[in-house]
Amino acid sequence: MTATPAARRSPAEQDKLNHFLTELFEQRITFNQVLGLKVVTTEPARPTLRFEMRPELVGHYLYGRLHGGVISATLDAMGGFALMVAIAEKHADESAEQVMHRFARMGTIDLRVDYLRQGIGQHFLATAEVTRLGGRIGSTQMRLCNDQGTLIATAAAAYMIS
Repeated sequence: MTATPAARRSPAEQDKLNHFLTELFEQRITFNQVLGLKVVTTEPARPTLRFEMRPELVGHYLYGRLHGGVISATLDAMGGFALMVAIAEKHADESAEQVMHRFARMGTIDLRVDYLRQGIGQHFLATAEVTRLGGRIGSTQMRLCNDQGTLIATAAAAYMIS
């Protein structure tokens, strides 16, 4: 006896969910607007965020380096975004509206950031991998690279997801 695979949302419903995720992340989480975070991709295998370097994000006025708090906040946001994408994939049989309700109680439990190099660049890309997606807790590993592909920082985090 073979198990019947669960129904998957339609391509139109997936597009709707991707739109909802992007709107939530770029517009409704207002701190992400301050950072200038933009969704590059909602692909489950490699969700990606991007932001441009701006004078407001400088942490060292002489060298024009990215502020460490911006790096930390971006990696934290990236981990949360990766979990949102993973949760949406886990519940691929649900509508966009049903999935969006699952994010109401998400929050960071633990975050560790390793600053590897100076945050110098025209723009930066953040990526993440979900390492565990449980019923109540999710874990991620994140990376931040500059426009030259140089690894600036890595992070690991745990989030409450329910």
